[in-house]
Amino acid sequence: MKEKVAGAGAKGVVVGLSGGIDSSVVAAISKKAFPESVVGIIMPCCSNPTDAEHGQLVAATFNIPTYTVDLTETFFSLHQSIISVTQKEANQLTVANMKPRLRMTTLYYFAGLFNYLVAGTGNKSEIETGYYTKYGDGGVDMEPIGHLLKTEVRVLAEYLEVPMDIIHKQPTAGLWEAQTDEQEMGISYAELDCCLKEGEGSEKVKSRVKEMQRISEHKRHMPPVPSWKVTE
Repeated sequence: MKEKVAGAGAKGVVVGLSGGIDSSVVAAISKKAFPESVVGIIMPCCSNPTDAEHGQLVAATFNIPTYTVDLTETFFSLHQSIISVTQKEANQLTVANMKPRLRMTTLYYFAGLFNYLVAGTGNKSEIETGYYTKYGDGGVDMEPIGHLLKTEVRVLAEYLEVPMDIIHKQPTAGLWEAQTDEQEMGISYAELDCCLKEGEGSEKVKSRVKEMQRISEHKRHMPPVPSWKVTE
């Protein structure tokens, strides 16, 4: 992290504090790397109030200066502005993905304000299956835990003394009410990680993982550029 920040001529990092285990671990790591130059941003957006409370708990636990920006009204305003033009409602996931993209925009505002980089909170399980929003929570400058499976993140969280309420809470992207990661994926993180690490699991699990990887391949690459050239 220090090399990445120094190479960019930046001074520190900004981290979105969702109240989940991944962002908590990244916040703890960031505080160790940049004791005086890390800032946390809590961004509720039609969110469960407990998430913001857990974000504040993490900030207090690791002594991280934090700002709260409520994006709920911004989300509703943008959504209604689009509907007023299209006269048509998009599917649930398309609408929900607006939330992490608004958060990404907010994080980069603070990054520019302080000359910091944005530290992402994605883990290897999410990255390899595309379980994140393109140009949302996937729009970051670095992924400090991108080499760790979700089950490994839990182990690190315990070592870093992340509050137990956060370690044991049900993983959720907070895209809509009562949404959980495992319910949306259709498999548990234990099953997913076993498949990714050992290549083991039921045919149902293997098939689901393979399909998630296939349809999200575009997320793991820069936008394609034509190889042909203009000739005279």
